[in-house]
Amino acid sequence: MSGDGEEDPAAFVALHGAALRASGVPARYWESLSRKLRGEVFDAGDYFGIMQVEEVDDEEEGDEEMEEQLKKKPNPGNGPCFKVIVTNENGLQASNPNSVFLIDHAWTYRVEHARQQLLHVPGLLHRMANLMGIDFHGEIPDEGSIEQVLQEMWKYNQTYQLSQGTAEEKVPVWYIMDEFGSRIQHSDQPSFAAAPLFYMPQQIAYTVLWPLRDLETGDEVTRDYAYGETDRLIRKCVLLPWVPDEVLDVSCFTPEPSDEYYQAILAENKEKLPVVINPPVYAKDKIFKVFTDIQQVLNNLTHPRFVFTDSEGEADILYNFSHFKDYRKLSEERPEVMVNQFPCENLLTVKDCLASIARRAGGPDGPRWLPRTFNLQTELPQFTSYFQQRDRRGEDNHWICKPWNLARSLDTHITNSLNSIIRHRESSPKVVCKYIEEPVLFHREDVGMVKFDIRYVVLLRSVKPLRLYSYDVFWLRFSNRAFSLDDLDNYEKHFTVMNYAPGVTLKQVHCEDFIPLFEKQYPEHPWTTVQADIFKAFAELFQVASAKPAPLGICDYPSSRAIYAIDLMLKWDTSRDGKRIMQPQILEVNFNPDCDRACKYHPTFFNDVFSTLFLDEPDNCHVTCVV
Repeated sequence: MSGDGEEDPAAFVALHGAALRASGVPARYWESLSRKLRGEVFDAGDYFGIMQVEEVDDEEEGDEEMEEQLKKKPNPGNGPCFKVIVTNENGLQASNPNSVFLIDHAWTYRVEHARQQLLHVPGLLHRMANLMGIDFHGEIPDEGSIEQVLQEMWKYNQTYQLSQGTAEEKVPVWYIMDEFGSRIQHSDQPSFAAAPLFYMPQQIAYTVLWPLRDLETGDEVTRDYAYGETDRLIRKCVLLPWVPDEVLDVSCFTPEPSDEYYQAILAENKEKLPVVINPPVYAKDKIFKVFTDIQQVLNNLTHPRFVFTDSEGEADILYNFSHFKDYRKLSEERPEVMVNQFPCENLLTVKDCLASIARRAGGPDGPRWLPRTFNLQTELPQFTSYFQQRDRRGEDNHWICKPWNLARSLDTHITNSLNSIIRHRESSPKVVCKYIEEPVLFHREDVGMVKFDIRYVVLLRSVKPLRLYSYDVFWLRFSNRAFSLDDLDNYEKHFTVMNYAPGVTLKQVHCEDFIPLFEKQYPEHPWTTVQADIFKAFAELFQVASAKPAPLGICDYPSSRAIYAIDLMLKWDTSRDGKRIMQPQILEVNFNPDCDRACKYHPTFFNDVFSTLFLDEPDNCHVTCVV
């Protein structure tokens, strides 16, 4: 820092240079930008004005071309049309280092808090309704107006993500620019570019606006709402919130991706595949040295044939919490060392990969045991077509948007708004899955009929031949509110993960108590039949996951073993002969699951796991062979 509180330009660049480069902000503007940020200088009003565009009168309706243009006007909202124009009498020169402007943010929030903030933050609903052209004259927020803002906001939302912090802190932040920023219209040939910038010294985000060419007085300020998207069809889909259109002619067929897709994932994961080895043979009475950083294993593994070591180099078994990468080195130097993961197991544990490999079992629609899933990064046109076709047929169109690789329901949203789904694609890589509109419910005395999901722990002993076991105890999670297909942002109605939400009741029912209660509620569906269908789905999933050689499938590495947690629900479906059936729906597969509850209620859990996986002695363990 130099005198008078001035920031050293080098310090500003050190903090913000990477972000500015990534956003494409030309370096000639950086010094001026630093000055404006430091002094909170909002001087856009000296250069620009907001102009209201009159709507065409009825008498002028004859001009069909004009009408078509108006229909396509991407002005967000239902109210009057606005545009921003250059008002400065000297126009604006892109080469001028001062031609960079700050836009303030009127509302910054995370989606799950939006309704509560509109309800409780004084003046927020009023300001948002005005900005979006929604009639709201009352003093007290009403549900109807809040609902309208929650629908319309996807035409105004922008997003950024913090790169540091906990998983919760990295959940995307959404914001709506102030009235000036929100009035800037879309153009395929924009005159300006805009990008968010998180200003470190103040810990505040602004939007930076800069010209892409010289402008004269009266020229319109526009930006590209689909910035960076060059594919014509994807641009059309991305722009649907502002330029309504139909993409019904696009096929919603989603074949399995090409081999190159899986090769790229392997390269991105920096995983090195093992060389071919012979399956190691161990002495019948061998005592295995286990190296692990998992506290639950250290506290609960008491089997006499396993001892712990602090030396990774002398271990017979590596039981790691984090992902192992260099299988090649391990296979070349220590092929006899067993490891608690398989190369390429991310094909199961990452949601977009899970949907891709599942198509091997059920064709383009996927198998019956997986909700219809689209990868929003690579299959947006197919999804949009499918959504619009369902809409036209009057079919249920509730969907759940999930990040590829976050657990605990973080950044997961249920919606029937196409605009919302399209915009969620901008925040982080996501899949969109058909929301189960008719789940099998469980009657809770205190609440009524609620959603529940089931977690099974499965043990993968080998891929070739495929040997898969299921632990004999399963775990249940329940919603806290009676289920209905509304209040989509009511977490306790639609989600079952309660053990991470502060101040929320966690309902626990053990599986041995659950089965008789379930059979009493559904006497025509004995649990043995339901579980047989669940195990059939598990078998099919692991068969397709290992059907092709790595990296197109889970790698057949003889020294690998693993446990996974599979979360699933049951939904009502109709069998081919017209009978009402309970169809298992696999929701996700988790690597290295939290086994806290397992150890607490079943102290032999890790002894059973290790006996089955590493000693090949499943007979006296609480496991059932699935394949």
